[in-house]
Amino acid sequence: MRTRSVRHRGGVGTRVRSAAGFPSLLCALLCSVLLAQHAAGAKVWVLEIDGAIGPASADYFIRSLEDAEDADVDLVVLRLDTPGGLDKSMRDMIKALLASRVPVATYVSPNGARAASAGTYIMYASHVAAMAPATNIGSSTPVSIGGGGSPLPFPQSPQPRDPPADETASDGKENGEETGEETAGEPAAQPGTPMERKVVNDAVAYIRGIAELRGRNVEWAEQTVREASNLPARDALDQNVIDLVVEDLDELFAALDGETIAVEGGEVTLDTSDNQIERIEPDWRYELLGIIADPNVAYLLLMIGVYGLIFEFYNPGTGVGGVAGIICLLLGAYALQMLPVNYAGLALVIVGLGLLAAEAFTPSFGVLGTGGVIAFLVGSIILFDTDLPGYRVSIPIILAMTAATAGLVVFVAGAAMRAWRSPVVSGGEALIGAEAVALEDFDSDSEGSVRAAGEVWHARSEGPVAKGAALTVTSREGLDLTVEPREQGEPNGP
Repeated sequence: MRTRSVRHRGGVGTRVRSAAGFPSLLCALLCSVLLAQHAAGAKVWVLEIDGAIGPASADYFIRSLEDAEDADVDLVVLRLDTPGGLDKSMRDMIKALLASRVPVATYVSPNGARAASAGTYIMYASHVAAMAPATNIGSSTPVSIGGGGSPLPFPQSPQPRDPPADETASDGKENGEETGEETAGEPAAQPGTPMERKVVNDAVAYIRGIAELRGRNVEWAEQTVREASNLPARDALDQNVIDLVVEDLDELFAALDGETIAVEGGEVTLDTSDNQIERIEPDWRYELLGIIADPNVAYLLLMIGVYGLIFEFYNPGTGVGGVAGIICLLLGAYALQMLPVNYAGLALVIVGLGLLAAEAFTPSFGVLGTGGVIAFLVGSIILFDTDLPGYRVSIPIILAMTAATAGLVVFVAGAAMRAWRSPVVSGGEALIGAEAVALEDFDSDSEGSVRAAGEVWHARSEGPVAKGAALTVTSREGLDLTVEPREQGEPNGP
């Protein structure tokens, strides 16, 4: 069993013998070093999470906790104010908490803060759970998944007993007729879908296990999941949901001084009478994750990446579209693996973009493009599998991207239509209707040489043709042209 203890400054007994010379000086120096080290007090790191629990906050907390173990920190304080967050991020944080060898005190502050939903689970998992007076905890029911279904929570109804064989329906109605009441022998309707019941029961088992491990109120833990119960700080303390209600960090340290806390691998006895406090600020990694893990940003990165690649394939050789597209796609894919993605929605987005690309390269006059826009719009709406605020793509952004995509389809289809209607300007077919000049008098078979499109051709005519006459090409067969005299005022060329 591993035991760490930070002793009071007065507990260090040092006796310096009076002696002259170097040994006395060396002993005095050693004692000074020991006293200076002890005077620094307990090493306390203060972290802060203010906002929804997500990939960025989970990464910040987990890495800080790992660094705290390496730095031999005595106590980590997590100042928390959250409305909830993603289940995966919350569970990653709780795994780190339960495996930590450094005690973690989660403190809900300042006044007016809350530890709702995911924050409640984190409070239950912490070694010390403390709250400021005007704060609250609870409302831990999982949000219904997939954006549909009936609202949660839904308490479990007991299964009805089997009725006696001679039991009949009330009010003299026959069994199976509508009575406005529950028919005897029929199972009671279970509120919520099977998936919702599955999610809630899993959450109940999870928080009950944490509550039993930390010795906190198990019954209320289940109640806050099933019924979204909420408690202010004082009531939470009275019901053994939390350990302390304190005004500030100084009062928290005073309350924890001398406490022995069980952590992974042993126990830690705290001496928080004289602390060396360090506030751990989020680094660039936190900022980057916070930006790209925003569903709106991740969505835009994907769109920019795809359009960049389409531009590169449509205009090969520039390199800008390809490089920017690959970078944005990789960042978007990294963000998606941290977010609750609905893979049906992602598939629809990919299919929609594929149809748009097909429209750009093999124009179908809008058929593929229209289908692509519809698939793109539906997929974008259901892309993220959660109803949590802040973790869905903004509708205005979806509409803007859909409008831009539809504009691209209209542009490509219009260009294809114009190209289809315009006359041919290159190749052999471009000679039809072009001007030709006779280079000689046609012989008796009405055949001779003409100059058309800058080249000399063998030509035939239905009538005689004089040298230098202006002619019009009417058809072509191999290397032979059919010509006729050009009428007065006929335009030159097609």
